[in-house]
Amino acid sequence: MTPSTTPAPAGAPDLDTPDISVRGRDTAAEVAPVQRSVRRIALLILSRYGTLIGLLIMLIVFTIKSPTGFLSLANFYNVLSQGSLTAIIAAGLTMTLVVGEFDLSIGYAASFAGLLSVGFMAHNHLPVVIAIVLMLAIGAGIGTVNGLLVTKVRINAVIATLGIGTILTGVGFAYSQFPIASGIPADFTQIALGRLIFGIPNLIFIMLIVLAVLWVVLNKTALGQKMQAVGGNIEAARLSGIRVDRVKTFAFAVSGICAAGTGILLSSLLGSGTLAAADGYLLDAFAAVFLGSATLRDGEFHIVGTLVGVLIIAVAFNGLSVFGAPTWFQPIFKGGILVLAVGLSTLARRYAKAS
Repeated sequence: MTPSTTPAPAGAPDLDTPDISVRGRDTAAEVAPVQRSVRRIALLILSRYGTLIGLLIMLIVFTIKSPTGFLSLANFYNVLSQGSLTAIIAAGLTMTLVVGEFDLSIGYAASFAGLLSVGFMAHNHLPVVIAIVLMLAIGAGIGTVNGLLVTKVRINAVIATLGIGTILTGVGFAYSQFPIASGIPADFTQIALGRLIFGIPNLIFIMLIVLAVLWVVLNKTALGQKMQAVGGNIEAARLSGIRVDRVKTFAFAVSGICAAGTGILLSSLLGSGTLAAADGYLLDAFAAVFLGSATLRDGEFHIVGTLVGVLIIAVAFNGLSVFGAPTWFQPIFKGGILVLAVGLSTLARRYAKAS
């Protein structure tokens, strides 16, 4: 006996036919987490490795365009030498940024140190070593004054350091209104121009030594841990017994020493002491440090990242010069790379907080 089938009323759902709208919602619900995961991974790669990817792309492009001119040992040394002074001054700036402060006096301090160190030798006839040590001590003093103004007088770091830098410009102009280019010992110029080991420029060795020392201080010492604690959460650091003001002042002093060292090496490289010769290193240093903060870490300032940022800038400028880019393009590139650096750093910090 065949069972009878009763037709369903008009408008009633067909129970044997799957509901397409429900299936679409289920599919969308399954796809959404996948899309979020892909987006999160992409942001992670961009925030941590975007600078390294950019550096690799530049190396590939410049090598393809000029395999003999760009990809050579001599040009490799040239790139590192060009970036060495930026790396030294940027490493000092990194220390102040680690503790959550800014130092806008580094370019002016470097120019002042370069002029004064040459003056010590040419006008006051001080031995090279004495002049350099004295100038490094003055650089430490400049940084200490910056630190005391920020920590004790409670002046905003931007205002305090910019004011000190402007004062240094005036003092340097009063010391010598013209470049000092005579009476400079040959031993002094050989510091930057010499090649002691395997034909490698001295500037590269000096840069590596400075970066290695600061990396050890920041990552392998109790003082470095205190600096990172202050930069991470100043109130928690203070409550845990850390002498916050001393830690910040130390960071400013290191920045002043690195700025003075950069000015000394620049004068050795140029063979003269010139007012405002190193002012442009301020922008380069900030661009390098912020590019480095978006490298390997979530927007944190660190020495290895600063070196990567310096290499990006040095490789880019070297490539532009190899291909004959016009001079007016360099300041455009500097400003653009600084905006990009801060943007990548902000993206990395935002992602770190979101995750």
